[in-house]
Amino acid sequence: MSSRFQYLLVTLSGVLVALMLVGMLLGQSRPAPSTDPYRHLNVFTEVLAKIKSDYVEEPDMKSVSLGAINGLLVSLDPFACYLNADQYKQYLNTLQNPKGGVGLILSRKYGYEISVVDAIPGSPADKAGLTTGDIIEAINGILTRDMPLAFADVLLHGEPGTKVELTVLRLSRPEPVKVTLTRAVVVPPAVTAKMLDGETGYISAVDLTKGKSAQVAAAVRELTGKGAKRLVLDLRHAALGVPEEGIALANLFLEKGVIASLEGQKVKKQVFEADPAKTVYRGPLVVLTNRGTTGAAEVAAAALAANKRAELVGERTYGDAAMRKPVATGDGGAVLLAVAKYYSPDGKAINETSVTPQHLVSDSEPAATEEEEPGAPPAAPDLRQPEKKDDTVLKKALEILGGKPAQAQAAAAAGKPLPKGA
Repeated sequence: MSSRFQYLLVTLSGVLVALMLVGMLLGQSRPAPSTDPYRHLNVFTEVLAKIKSDYVEEPDMKSVSLGAINGLLVSLDPFACYLNADQYKQYLNTLQNPKGGVGLILSRKYGYEISVVDAIPGSPADKAGLTTGDIIEAINGILTRDMPLAFADVLLHGEPGTKVELTVLRLSRPEPVKVTLTRAVVVPPAVTAKMLDGETGYISAVDLTKGKSAQVAAAVRELTGKGAKRLVLDLRHAALGVPEEGIALANLFLEKGVIASLEGQKVKKQVFEADPAKTVYRGPLVVLTNRGTTGAAEVAAAALAANKRAELVGERTYGDAAMRKPVATGDGGAVLLAVAKYYSPDGKAINETSVTPQHLVSDSEPAATEEEEPGAPPAAPDLRQPEKKDDTVLKKALEILGGKPAQAQAAAAAGKPLPKGA
């Protein structure tokens, strides 16, 4: 055990003992309620001691302590994590010099394993078939179970052209597979727009990074200029973006009402209301979502649904809309925390409730299973989903709008391919 870690452990123990003493002094005149933090710290210390003394073998207390910290953070927020000084330095360097990546957006939504929120359309991860819900068990042979989430993202970045190996587990497959990705400069696709029939316009925004709401506004004007009287706004797989763009996107279709609110323990409540001067479309609207719709796109979808401005079709969204920032720790590292949450107009925290469409329609095809011939060598891993024969989500949207699904599908097939999921 290094002297640095011994010093950190002694310091932590001293702090815990001090807090326990204070708690006992404060609690001498009254019974300690179950929510008393000092009582819970006492339990934590006791459990730590029992692990040290009674576990089947001598435990690695550093791993145990880090695991406890990670468990504490994940219980609060699936995107929260602790980075030590060296990891935090690498994290900041990656933010300032992103270089190449694979296009994965990650969280710990499903327990302690790092899982995929979504893959940016057109990215190396997307082309390899990685998708929402896939579990990343290892990166370049390093297990991710106790790895800080932000550091996993650091490992995925590097010089364009270099390779990174992932061990991927998918619930529909019996065994994990290894996938090698070549890092590249990942550029999210631009907003796309087309007419599906003489009166129905279709707009796809697969990310809401800075400036994308202005692109959507331009697309709306283009389509209405071509005669569109009803619109489909496709936010499936829109997992990348900043919440401000989600607010701006909703305002394009809302003349009045609350779009969202933001509040945290140390963040003063802000209420974002629609500005009629920024509205560009007031006609019938359907919004498409799926499990990869998150963040800024969820803010927009929640606002349009709560204000009864649009019908939502598709799958329940991922569930993440928060303001996050690094909070420095005394060892030179940092804790990445959500310091405020975005709430829908009806007061629901998007992180906790997600956004559920009024019309639930599955966006995925059943995974194809291939039987191997006896004695045949194992097939190369292929995580790509089978091509969809019919976009049932879009078809349902057109039915709601009163459009012509068959003609719309034919028009879509004759033009450029619809984005991932369509």
